[in-house]
Amino acid sequence: MLDGVIHNPAMRRWELPLGDMVAAIYYRADEDPVTLTHTEVPNEYSGQGIASRLARAVFEELRSSGRRAIVKCPFLSAYVAKHREYSDLVAG
Repeated sequence: MLDGVIHNPAMRRWELPLGDMVAAIYYRADEDPVTLTHTEVPNEYSGQGIASRLARAVFEELRSSGRRAIVKCPFLSAYVAKHREYSDLVAG
């Protein structure tokens, strides 16, 4: 996966290991398009671009698999607004 981001279907998230911690984007698994619900980055890593790194990896994986997303997470909505190259992946 891109930039060290791992898809963990058992936890319904894409995750980026950060030492003993994990940053993650959570989703609902039983839907297509996938619903992206929440982005979480440990406070110690705030402001370092971790959430953007996760977002880019998730949207690139969605693109390569031919899937789209419903974005419920405010961070991801703002990310797509700034990175219009992913707007075609957003459903509804």
